[in-house]
Amino acid sequence: MLFTLKWLAKIFNENEGELNDSIPIHEVTTDSRKKVNNGLFIPLVGERFDGHDYILDAFNNGAIAALWKRDRTRPEALPNDFPIYYVSDTLDALQRLAACYREKINPTVIAITGSNGKTTTKDMIGSVLTTSYRTHRTMGNFNNHIGLPLTILDMPPDTEILVLEMGMNDFGEISHLSHIAQPDIAVITNIGESHLAQLRSRAGIAKAKLEIVDGMSPDGYLYIDGDEPLLKNAHVHPNVITCGFYANNDVIIEDTKIEDDKTLFRLSDGKTYSIPLLGKHHALNALFAVTIGTKMGVMPKTIQQALAKLEHTSMRFEIVQGKNGATIINDAYNASPTSMKAAIDVVKQMRGYKKKVLVLGDMFELGESSARLHQSVADVIDTRIDAVLTLGNDAKEISKAVQNKDKGIMCRHFDSEKALIKTLHSCITSRTLLLFKASRGMHFENIIGCL
Repeated sequence: MLFTLKWLAKIFNENEGELNDSIPIHEVTTDSRKKVNNGLFIPLVGERFDGHDYILDAFNNGAIAALWKRDRTRPEALPNDFPIYYVSDTLDALQRLAACYREKINPTVIAITGSNGKTTTKDMIGSVLTTSYRTHRTMGNFNNHIGLPLTILDMPPDTEILVLEMGMNDFGEISHLSHIAQPDIAVITNIGESHLAQLRSRAGIAKAKLEIVDGMSPDGYLYIDGDEPLLKNAHVHPNVITCGFYANNDVIIEDTKIEDDKTLFRLSDGKTYSIPLLGKHHALNALFAVTIGTKMGVMPKTIQQALAKLEHTSMRFEIVQGKNGATIINDAYNASPTSMKAAIDVVKQMRGYKKKVLVLGDMFELGESSARLHQSVADVIDTRIDAVLTLGNDAKEISKAVQNKDKGIMCRHFDSEKALIKTLHSCITSRTLLLFKASRGMHFENIIGCL
């Protein structure tokens, strides 16, 4: 049970129907099609839909109560004793309910944001803390103004630690999420280039990410990428822990080593950890999990075991077998110049392959700097890469920049998936390694599926 109908009435005091205190709510949903057990239905309103139109579907699928916008007509077919809580805006009510439920359960809340690595870091922290605490975390990327409240309301009543991912597109959004979640611990993984179209500069992105402390308790802790100069303003917060590779950090990675299926990294305290992910950037993500796990009293050996067995979200540097014995890296969940360069750096270090091919697509939301930032990817491409194949409007800037820089690397740009797939079929052989990297909207998983 999450709460009772009577508890809901304390928050939303304009209501009707039978509010029996013994009737529990087990689930909260915004999807009328979803089968629920004693569910509370919250009908959201969008540009092309109105959830209020589907209240009878929700009722037939197990909803036993609903929030309701005051200006909507209650359907006559709905039973008279069906509990309705009237609100001025159902989205605001969803967020208010989540904040109240977070206070009711009162777990230790860990909030994570950053341009890259949010989901991976969330999964790592969750995996480490699950070993010692009843831990609930964001599933998938439910990290926005709807997903975060739903994640909170999906939290079991005995939850001790709540791990939340926070995403954003513009100023003010992280601040709003922070006030809902009221984090005790916050993490900023890094500052990249995503959302430059809205935030204008990396300094603007850093300012937006730092909003994560707006709802944090005064004695909370903020963990940051200490190698990032744009986060120096974070030190206005009293409890800042810096993590990174530079010697001036509070917690330091002294060495990393990439092997076939894992990355090893050693900290300045001499302890070594292994993660089934490839790249120095993943070592830094794991360092946040190590540091927070240590603060929460998890033993080093337990942390080491949790990280070594980590299960990560698909399409994030997921290694799969392709046709003719080729190896495919599916890193096409999302992309920014920072994450694309990091992925290419990992490919350059991977051993045992006769040919290495980069299949790169457009990176979105880079604003007026898009062409220049696509060109900057060429800075990390050298003769350890055999071919660069690009698809998309701005991705052609990558292949052009590589070709101008090094004539020894085969570069081709494609205007259609069909032409790209045809070329890939001709060059995919045993001991070929292919990296697929692009923003999610490029749907590179469709190309990978053909291989």
